[in-house]
Amino acid sequence: MTSSAITGAWYLPTRQELELLFTSGRRYRYFGVPAVMAERFAQAFSKGQFFNSEIRNRYRCLEIDERLSQVA
Repeated sequence: MTSSAITGAWYLPTRQELELLFTSGRRYRYFGVPAVMAERFAQAFSKGQFFNSEIRNRYRCLEIDERLSQVA
């Protein structure tokens, strides 16, 4: 993925969840994202610009803390 803001993106169509990994290392899961919106994101020339205008503050999200999911 070529983006200065987003380093990874995963979409779960059965749950309509879009998970994004930012260059800061923070990971967020967005809920209720239609497949067409995820496809538009994937095709966008500027992922960061598309995220800011079409996804951010439009879908409920949760920050994923990788530290909480690790098992000792």
